[in-house]
Amino acid sequence: MSLKDKLTEDLKQAMRQGDKQRRSTLRLVMAAIKNAEIEKRRELEEGELLAIIAKEAKQRHESIDQFERGGRQDLADREEAELQILLAYLPEQLSREDIEAQARQIIEDSMGFWLQGAKAGDRAEIRNRILDAAAGVTPIGGKDAQFWRRLPMVPAEVASGGRGIDCL
Repeated sequence: MSLKDKLTEDLKQAMRQGDKQRRSTLRLVMAAIKNAEIEKRRELEEGELLAIIAKEAKQRHESIDQFERGGRQDLADREEAELQILLAYLPEQLSREDIEAQARQIIEDSMGFWLQGAKAGDRAEIRNRILDAAAGVTPIGGKDAQFWRRLPMVPAEVASGGRGIDCL
């Protein structure tokens, strides 16, 4: 059963059971999926569906923070309940340490890329490889400055060997 079919079936079940919170959350997700399908003029793939659900979950995280800062715990609790519903459809989230280990492995595996004469501006290629590998399983995004600062982006052998790479 595809993820979209599962969402549809769960929405029907929530409607039968009278679960207003689940029904409302799933309707919002289904609307976001439908809007994306209309925009792209095609059915979405599983990865794209996961990206939409992850986006919705991220919005709930941000809303929770804002409501808690504003002293609206009732709204923060409602957003938390919606977030838990959304997280049930996402793959298990990896820890930052696990993602960082995977990222470092991708960097080390890119040795040939750097030895072929890559320049400092080519770091985006490595960054995109890391983001592709982490898609749907981590809260790390392209603008997560602390995460990106910790990564060398160049294999240690290349950086220490001084093989024409002056990007550090």
